[in-house]
Amino acid sequence: MNPRGLFQDFNPSKFLIYTCLLLFSVLLPLRLDGIIQWSYWAVFAPIWLWKLLVVAGASVGAGVWARNPRYRTEGEACVEFKAMLIAVGIHLLLLMFEVLVCDRVERGTHFWLLVFMPLFFVSPVSVAACVWGFRHDRSLELEILCSVNILQFIFIALKLDRIIHWPWLVVFVPLWILMSFLCLVVLYYIVWSLLFLRSLDVVAEQRRTHVTMAISWITIVVPLLTFEVLLVHRLDGHNTFSYISIFVPLWLSLLTLMATTFRRKGGNHWWFGIRRDFCQFLLEIFPFLREYGNISYDLHHEDSEDAEETSVPEAPKIAPIFGKKARVVITQSPGKYVPPPPKLNIDMPD
Repeated sequence: MNPRGLFQDFNPSKFLIYTCLLLFSVLLPLRLDGIIQWSYWAVFAPIWLWKLLVVAGASVGAGVWARNPRYRTEGEACVEFKAMLIAVGIHLLLLMFEVLVCDRVERGTHFWLLVFMPLFFVSPVSVAACVWGFRHDRSLELEILCSVNILQFIFIALKLDRIIHWPWLVVFVPLWILMSFLCLVVLYYIVWSLLFLRSLDVVAEQRRTHVTMAISWITIVVPLLTFEVLLVHRLDGHNTFSYISIFVPLWLSLLTLMATTFRRKGGNHWWFGIRRDFCQFLLEIFPFLREYGNISYDLHHEDSEDAEETSVPEAPKIAPIFGKKARVVITQSPGKYVPPPPKLNIDMPD
């Protein structure tokens, strides 16, 4: 394992999201089981922290963008800045939904359809964001998740308002369709990893990559599907498991997602106006980290330095030799240079 490579490919934004979701998924079952008696406003504290950092990061990035017009010509700065604005808009709609959820649970004075109204707006906005992201080669995972679940949001709101009286197993049909697609992805990675393991023409690095991807997808999708099945049966009254035991598979999926952030290079460089890789920015702010680790963190010149280190010295050139009689020019043959044998003097006896 190469620690330097792990931190070079670290994605801090996704790590923050998965960490906040993990903390929230720990507090919520404790509240549902009655182990803690906190207000739901306190239970949602990790979600508030997530949204606060998003708004703060976007505000600082927008300020840097406005005060430094010369930064707008750096590579794909305009595309990344627009992607940040799209992400902030979607997060604000999600924040509105979460505030309405807390208010509805605490006071219970309005319909769930009104609570889910921000999600109904998020879905078409996410579809437009996905189209824009595909055109500009941007990764928009949250937007894809919001755009494909519009029908699921409608079913849950109607069920909570008792407009429909379907069992929860039927209400979650759109989710089962999505999970079946993810199961096909898992099967795809398993088959390809087995083929690569049995193939002799594949290098070891490719084998490790495909096996790692297969294991990651298995540890994400299978526990997530287990959590959803247990939750649906709990809501329908088919089991009496505690919510803590139901949420355990979800914790495993979130921990796996947190681990994958160390190999998912990417992220928008305009959050907080950093405009560079997060680890490089961190090492520039705290130079003692570089001295403590005794490493040199340079992403831009690493390839050139490796090329200089691995360059092979050229063989010494031999001047052409001209024959006296045949007038033939003898030059060095390609290949490894071999020095000529030493000259021998043999004295003939008289």
